[in-house]
Amino acid sequence: MEQLLVISAVGGEPTKVVNDVARLILDCGGNIKESRMAALGSEYAILLLVGGNWHTIGRLERDLDKFGTGNGVTVHVRRTEPRSMGKELLPFAIDVVGLDQPGIVHSLSEFFTSRKVEIGEISTRSYAAAHTGAPMFSVQMFINIPGGVHIAGLREDFMVFCDQLNVDAIMEPVKHS
Repeated sequence: MEQLLVISAVGGEPTKVVNDVARLILDCGGNIKESRMAALGSEYAILLLVGGNWHTIGRLERDLDKFGTGNGVTVHVRRTEPRSMGKELLPFAIDVVGLDQPGIVHSLSEFFTSRKVEIGEISTRSYAAAHTGAPMFSVQMFINIPGGVHIAGLREDFMVFCDQLNVDAIMEPVKHS
């Protein structure tokens, strides 16, 4: 039976740490199921879901600890179970852009959490506006809306909410190819 391990690693030179961690997973017999990797400030962060048999996962836990210590990379591992999708969920993508201001992510997460909408993924970025140099902030989210939620009402409430935050937003269903 396949076992699952969540791995987070922070530090190191981006290309080298990705290559080294991927090689270690392969050498242990593991398979990367999902991953997110990004430069965050001067650090590089990796978040992985790896599958393998019990021996592979045990070996990964041991070898990743040695790898982190020997390479100045902070590594955390945690065993997990497959995700259960017990109820009917409708996937939607959210894009939000506005002037950078504290609390945008918290406000958005609170909006969806208070409506029992599952947040599947969040990605944010700060940048300077093209012509003015104004500090901007963008958020991309993937949410899962329970089947019983009135989508048009949720979308309308969300747009009003974003107007109050003074941000532009798009909420659209995820199209599967």
